[in-house]
Amino acid sequence: MENEKLEEIFLVLEDKLDKVVNVLKDEYGTIRAGRANPHILDRLQVEAYGGMSPLNQLGNISVADARCLVISPWDKSLLKSIEKAILASNIGLNPTNDGNVIRLVFPELTEERRKDLVKQVRRMGEDAKVAARNVRREAMEGIKKMKNGKEISEDEASNAELDVEKNIAKCMEELDKAVSAKEKELMTI
Repeated sequence: MENEKLEEIFLVLEDKLDKVVNVLKDEYGTIRAGRANPHILDRLQVEAYGGMSPLNQLGNISVADARCLVISPWDKSLLKSIEKAILASNIGLNPTNDGNVIRLVFPELTEERRKDLVKQVRRMGEDAKVAARNVRREAMEGIKKMKNGKEISEDEASNAELDVEKNIAKCMEELDKAVSAKEKELMTI
């Protein structure tokens, strides 16, 4: 492609599609699958020192065993705030505070809860596909404007549209793989 505007459209397209896939995978990291996963706490904000701070900046989060996380705050006075933030986060875990650390024990997921999580995973996957389709629409509109403005020929426009579709198909395939991998992880006992 020798047209700079067309190249820019494709660079933006690829960048946005990568972001769609990465955001979905990050969101999947916060869904618990019955095993202790410190990433479930990545978005947790704790009221500390007069403001909100990410939990992972207030202490160590370690995996004690397959079903238990241990949070060791650097400042023991934050234990109550951390406990409060975990309860308010609605992640479905009850913190145990022993005065030094907070333990989060992951209960065994029931079959019903697993199915609910799979539905949530599929819904997130569909949302990601919608985002990818919106990216496709933006790229197609850019190509159409260039064609109507006589910046590119009909053939160049149709070739560019085919390339957009190839990129979208590749992205959709990645999204489907991410969805099925997370479903498999959730349904594995």
